[in-house]
Amino acid sequence: MKNPTSPESASKFIDERIQDLADWRGKTFARIRELIHAADPEIVEEVKWRGVPVFSHAGIVCTGETYKAAVKLTFAKGAALKDPAKLFNSSLEGNIRRAIDIRENEKINEPALKALIREAVQLNLAVKSSPKSKPKSRPSKK
Repeated sequence: MKNPTSPESASKFIDERIQDLADWRGKTFARIRELIHAADPEIVEEVKWRGVPVFSHAGIVCTGETYKAAVKLTFAKGAALKDPAKLFNSSLEGNIRRAIDIRENEKINEPALKALIREAVQLNLAVKSSPKSKPKSRPSKK
């Protein structure tokens, strides 16, 4: 399968993915997608890694995947985010990523999810705008 290359084709691919999931996962993923765009209207949709929906703004914010028992949002820099509502419930052992598994009939804490999205975008923007430090040069040996 070839991944879509433009944001428009990626959005169409995600639309089709949601439509193909004619059960609770499609409805849940569609709602999550709405919340992501409500939190940050500048989010860009991409498709990477053999068909994984990716939501980006100044870098990857999160991916959205669907499994038999869950809709999973994986935050690329989730370990660096504050999560006062304790939304992260998966991939907790890593040093970088964190994930949210949403199971059938689970209620989504929409304000907390939107706050997490906004914080992830702010982190991406801060990292992108921070100056890169140059390695210190060593004195040459003579």
